[in-house]
Amino acid sequence: MGVREAVARRSGADGSRALRSRWRNATMAAGWAFPADWPLAEVDDVCRAVVDGGDAGAELYRLGGARAEAGAGLAETLLDLAALHAVLAEPPGSTGIVSASVDAIPARMLRATALGWGDVMSKRAGDCAADNPLTGLATAGYLRTRLREVYAEARATGRRDHVLVLVGLDLSRTSGWSRVVAMTLLADALKEVFDAGETVASVGPSVACVLLRRDERLVRAVANLRVLTADRLAVDPHVAPTGPVRVWLEELPETWADAVALIAGLGR
Repeated sequence: MGVREAVARRSGADGSRALRSRWRNATMAAGWAFPADWPLAEVDDVCRAVVDGGDAGAELYRLGGARAEAGAGLAETLLDLAALHAVLAEPPGSTGIVSASVDAIPARMLRATALGWGDVMSKRAGDCAADNPLTGLATAGYLRTRLREVYAEARATGRRDHVLVLVGLDLSRTSGWSRVVAMTLLADALKEVFDAGETVASVGPSVACVLLRRDERLVRAVANLRVLTADRLAVDPHVAPTGPVRVWLEELPETWADAVALIAGLGR
């Protein structure tokens, strides 16, 4: 790296830190309730994008989502955005007190941040439902609740005999409605094979799972599921390109938190 590039990078870092400091002060002065909750990695991303002179729309979208994940309401999130805008609207080198006004936020900044916040909250609302109305599979949110119950039972009894049966489809060569049809056919097969009170849930756009007790019928049930799922998918020419169905067993991790992380990773 040359001297000029190093100086430019240092200058950008200094500018980013200065913007972050002024933004935080303006947000606190505007009435941010919990100062310890304000710092986020997405804040730094926004500062860098602004100092570099680029379009910070993507960074603001992620910041809105991160605020929602952290529990900040929309009003609080937009107040923070108003503080940023007020700082940016000040003349270069200004150190005076700024006044945050949500009504003054440019539409582009407002839209990106609000969409990021709203998308996370919409996903949370969907996770609160017990099942998916199209496939009939339980939601990931319900599966997390069942897992909590299973781990509580294991602590009380000293036995851990539950396991996950995972089913994955390759939907890379399908699109639109064909993806929904494929998952619906998969759901039908799952509910036919596992119909004795097991928890059958969707954990992602192409992955479903069954939470059940391990017993002598498990191996045969998994084999039946492979055959039945393949047969169901082969009937519809629109979902035939989903490729071979992947079915596997996943042991439950030591803790509930680890199990939740496992499910989240499988659903990506």
